Amino acid sequence: MSSIFWIILAGAVLTFLTRIGGHLVLSRFDHIHPRVEVALNAVPAAVLTTLVAPAIATADWRGVVALVFAGLVSLRFNALTMFLAGAAMIILLRQLPV
Repeated sequence: MSSIFWIILAGAVLTFLTRIGGHLVLSRFDHIHPRVEVALNAVPAAVLTTLVAPAIATADWRGVVALVFAGLVSLRFNALTMFLAGAAMIILLRQLPV
């Protein structure tokens, strides 16, 4: 098997272990301090920011328009709808002549 297969498999296993490890640690507590709960609720936004910030910094105008459009859609709809709308927008914009 190729080395790429083993890299993907190792990444999957490590991702699973970090997720299950966090669950096991938090399940040992009867109640979670409100500050910890607020911090855990902020993690998805922080991860999304780390994905979007480099994309918007290196994107051309089409990428910026698609990211802003996806952000606006996310204010009203769920994450799947936002993703599909952003993907559709970038596909449509890339069809325009430069």
